[in-house]
Amino acid sequence: MMNHSLKSLCKVSPGTVLTGKWHSNKYTILKELGFGANGIVYLAKYKNTHVALKMSDNGMSITSEVNVLKSFAKVQGSALGPSLIDVDDWKSSRGQISFYVMEYIQGPDLLTFIQQKGKSWMPVLFLQLLNDLNKLHENGWVFGDLKPENLIITGPTPRIRCIDVGGTTIQGRAIKEFTEFYDRGYWGLGTRKADPAYDLFAVAMIIINTAYPKRFNRAAGGISQLRESIRLQKDLLPLEKLIVKALQGHYLNALEMRADLLLLVMDKKNTNTPQKAATTLKSGQNGANQKVSSPRTRHHYRKSKKKSRWMETILITVVISLLYILYIFQKLI
Repeated sequence: MMNHSLKSLCKVSPGTVLTGKWHSNKYTILKELGFGANGIVYLAKYKNTHVALKMSDNGMSITSEVNVLKSFAKVQGSALGPSLIDVDDWKSSRGQISFYVMEYIQGPDLLTFIQQKGKSWMPVLFLQLLNDLNKLHENGWVFGDLKPENLIITGPTPRIRCIDVGGTTIQGRAIKEFTEFYDRGYWGLGTRKADPAYDLFAVAMIIINTAYPKRFNRAAGGISQLRESIRLQKDLLPLEKLIVKALQGHYLNALEMRADLLLLVMDKKNTNTPQKAATTLKSGQNGANQKVSSPRTRHHYRKSKKKSRWMETILITVVISLLYILYIFQKLI
């Protein structure tokens, strides 16, 4: 939580106009969006556009977060975090305050979206998230404070985005910010050193969180309590191995976890596709029964994974399209 003096210093009333000391850009404060340990985020208006403005008296914190956003901008093909718009200082009656302005990402958070649209969207969203996390990790960062509140789903075609980079940490350093439920240190399953496995642990806890919207407290702690929580929810049982593997830090990178999730999605699709029964040819033909192709096995998918990487994109695109069409159809009814 933010300390009282910092919150008082950065508290701004709606309607206040901030003029940047160096760039002279004017921002009209509309409302407070949230606050944390290092500052307050406001919804503001700039040139007829809504933006998010974060204010803090901690110049080092602002610089760190700006560097993260700049790093995100260099990650081609990733839309994980908001784009950076401006960095400046504001001379207020209470002293000089540093701030930066970023893209305002609007939409429901992850859990709200899943509750509204259905759990069929989960695989698509988590495949997106793991892909973006991998790109972030390849650039030397760990997101750190990964939780549903920081994951916003934008549209019209659903896309997962992160809105708070305050906990993003350079790999190898101590995690700057965390939320206990998603923190492996809290559960006694690892350190708070920034590495890819820290984020993947949080992804596993977010998956558990979809079945426990109100979360739960640590009791016995450790993997035993989390395993039991998984087994009590039928929606989590098909993902048990994947979740536990991430909780125990057995994935080397996000792409490994993504590959396992994709296999589960493909296996489920294969299982749900009814096998065509062998039929007898019509009278006047050979009279031999048609052969039924046996379904592909998980072993086959693993063996041919490298040859079918391009199919992942096609599969995800098809799934998103079908779910979006269903969503539009439901709205029209």
